[in-house]
Amino acid sequence: MDIHEKYEYWLTFDDNTKNELESITDKKEIEDRFYKDLEFGTGGLRGIMGAGANRMNKYTVGKATKGLCEYLKNEFAGEKSVVIAYDSRNNSKAFAECAAEVLCYNGIKTFLFEEIMPTPVLSFSVRYLNCNAGIVITASHNPKEYNGYKVYDKYGCQLVPQYADKVISYINNVKDIKSVKHMNLNMALSNGYLTYIGDEVLNSYISEVEKMAVYKEASDLKIVYTPLHGTGNIPVRKVLSDMSFDVSVVNEQAVADGNFTTVRSPNPEEKDALNMALEQAKRANADLVIGTDPDCDRVGVGVLHNGEYTLLTGNQTGALLVDFYLKFKKQSLNPKSTLVKTIVTNDLGAEIARKNGLNVVETLTGFKYIGDQITKYEKTGENEFLIGYEESYGYLVGTYARDKDAVVASMLICEMAAYYKKNKMTLVDALNVLYSEYGFYLDALDSFVLKGKDGASRIKNIMSYFRANKATVFPNITDVKDYSTGIGDLPKSNVLKFFLKGGSWIAVRPSGTEPKLKMYYSVRGIDSSTCERSLQNIRTIINGIMGMDIDTYIKKIIRPKIQGDGGEVEFESLSDDGTLTLIFRGECSKCLILNRCVDWIAEEVLKNTGKLVKIKAVRKKPYFWDN
Repeated sequence: MDIHEKYEYWLTFDDNTKNELESITDKKEIEDRFYKDLEFGTGGLRGIMGAGANRMNKYTVGKATKGLCEYLKNEFAGEKSVVIAYDSRNNSKAFAECAAEVLCYNGIKTFLFEEIMPTPVLSFSVRYLNCNAGIVITASHNPKEYNGYKVYDKYGCQLVPQYADKVISYINNVKDIKSVKHMNLNMALSNGYLTYIGDEVLNSYISEVEKMAVYKEASDLKIVYTPLHGTGNIPVRKVLSDMSFDVSVVNEQAVADGNFTTVRSPNPEEKDALNMALEQAKRANADLVIGTDPDCDRVGVGVLHNGEYTLLTGNQTGALLVDFYLKFKKQSLNPKSTLVKTIVTNDLGAEIARKNGLNVVETLTGFKYIGDQITKYEKTGENEFLIGYEESYGYLVGTYARDKDAVVASMLICEMAAYYKKNKMTLVDALNVLYSEYGFYLDALDSFVLKGKDGASRIKNIMSYFRANKATVFPNITDVKDYSTGIGDLPKSNVLKFFLKGGSWIAVRPSGTEPKLKMYYSVRGIDSSTCERSLQNIRTIINGIMGMDIDTYIKKIIRPKIQGDGGEVEFESLSDDGTLTLIFRGECSKCLILNRCVDWIAEEVLKNTGKLVKIKAVRKKPYFWDN
């Protein structure tokens, strides 16, 4: 069916769906909702919520679940079972119940958590309950308009391509999305197809997490924690309390809230997500700030150092954790002990691991590949997993789970900070010690949002450009790896990695879960200033390729983010003295903390266009007078 035919077909669905679609007057919006079906990729489903074939809704969830049912029926003998968890996002519980209804109708025993639950708990629960698969409803750290649907194998690992491809084939065989059958959950409960999960699984999971502790000495470390309205509130606080840490919580962000009312985006990778926690930390003179994302698989870290709070990157935290963990595990290592990292994670942690005698294995981007290595090692005995991490703020020690775990990471980060505080050091001090020994590393990530059909086409064209010019696109290239052709035993993936003289590299890949083209930078040098200059030179080249002048950048990158919160921003002018005038409308015109947004925009402009600007914010009617 073409876009118009799909649209007309969806008008025959339920009244709410019909009314939502008929209320849309923007042709581009209709096109975006129907130019393709929401794809079940290797990370499952992820998309904007709403009516339409290219949206997250009960019909796309039902179709995916029906395909999963057929996969389980054909691939597994005997009774089949699935466990389902969900986070605090809008519609997460409804989508989880929708999936349960389809599973139960198809005769598959279903375990459903009664309350919101972190993703790593789902990973743990698949094996704990001896299920054939797991489902978690989450869009992780994405903005509030998104939701997602991730599938886990019987080992508690997200589906890797060899299994995901099979599930996808069954999903694609579901031709009539409207005809997927459901069973009422009360009937499923009475028939024995549905079991609600109480506290037992979570308590068992927490017990496994606490076994990973390595430093249990008493400490006066003061911690501020924010769950960012997500699932980490109960388990993170429980574990830190059990470890006798002094923790204060950002109460406003301890409330489960799918609108993420107090933050622009619930992503601990972004500075402003931790603003409230940092303000509370300043008032309390806290040593450490930690924040977990809505499904509690990522954690961001802020450190009080020389009177100021420094935010650590995922690469920095990962390297520190590797070094810290090995201080206590050195005596138990053996020739099979292994660190697993992704290809877009910098090399500092790997260098530390090698110096301490560990094997280092690289996987494709996505923690599922790290989790799959754990399962592989348990089957073959060739290696023993010790620690794994990725640059996107995800870490795991131990083998009780097969996904990144912000609960265990939060515990170890606090232990690490306590250890260094006893030695009159901060985590920044510890990081500088590593830099003095291994060289300085500067890492960054730029994400270019390119939405819709046109955006998808542009991403494809840009990747083609990089491939066509891969030998000359950057100066001092020593090697290029194109993972789309397959590297070693890694699955094929649409990633290019450029290696530069001196140990620096750039990786380019389209996001598998969002309409973004991602640029990863790892710059190695003798000091920070040298690395900063090198990074800026690289970004200038990237921005030239992307064609991002400030006008375009505000329109294409900043504006969609502002609109997600009901605001509006327009480029007005850029003067010779660097004054960037922006017009703010909608919710922005009455925002009491617009200055924070302005500071954030200035930082983003500098980072992604290389221009240092001073922003003049002009509020426009209807909410305020013109200035």
